[in-house]
Amino acid sequence: MPPFTIQQQVTFLYTRDLAAGSAFLRDKIGLRLALNQFDLCHIYEVAPNAFLGVCTNRPAPADPGVTYSFVVSDTDAAYETLRGRGVEFEAPPQLSERFNVYSAFFGGIENYRFEIQEFRDPSWPVPVS
Repeated sequence: MPPFTIQQQVTFLYTRDLAAGSAFLRDKIGLRLALNQFDLCHIYEVAPNAFLGVCTNRPAPADPGVTYSFVVSDTDAAYETLRGRGVEFEAPPQLSERFNVYSAFFGGIENYRFEIQEFRDPSWPVPVS
């Protein structure tokens, strides 16, 4: 057992345009602002104890090579909701037989790639409520 307990998780994405990145997370994805750090970084709550920050305090990478996945209970409903908010997807939701997930990918902040997905693998941990 580790000598400490991880209590929360924050992923930070870097952007050149904080207002656009923040608007994407707030208005398109529908996340709640948890903390505004001096208008350099806005941190949004994704789920209990899980957060996503969009920041301008470091340079945005040209090709970050990151996919941020939102695990949802109904990918089709999430897809329709996000499309209705103006999110542009690469393609409609599809089943990846290789990974046993049903998902759809989209862009939004700089060159970052986002995904909504349902794990169909029965060994995936059930969400704790």
